Amino acid sequence: MQTGYRFVFAVVLLYLFLGKQGAMMAKKSEIDKLLSKHDELTHSEDMSVESHVQRNEDQWFVNTLMIKGYDVPFRFRRKKQYKNLEGARVNLTYYPITEDVAGFPFEAMKVVRIKVS
Repeated sequence: MQTGYRFVFAVVLLYLFLGKQGAMMAKKSEIDKLLSKHDELTHSEDMSVESHVQRNEDQWFVNTLMIKGYDVPFRFRRKKQYKNLEGARVNLTYYPITEDVAGFPFEAMKVVRIKVS
């Protein structure tokens, strides 16, 4: 009887493992579709957030992230206030933008997709 339980246990573990792998593959293909469709997009995983600031502008919350190892801010907007990401690790999909601040060009990254890893 014990071998029967071991077999069922092994089948359940295998199913759970394959289910997780299938979900991970679906996520990758979604990101790959975005990257292949838009040449300027960049996807980075497991990035460490050093600082997160939110400010209210019109009816939007403008979020600015500073990422460890990068000198440019990463910006995104949300209708609702976003949770504090300081110290968190995130996956980002973004592209470079240039803004004029007081007549000077200022480089930043526009975040298209953000997910806490």
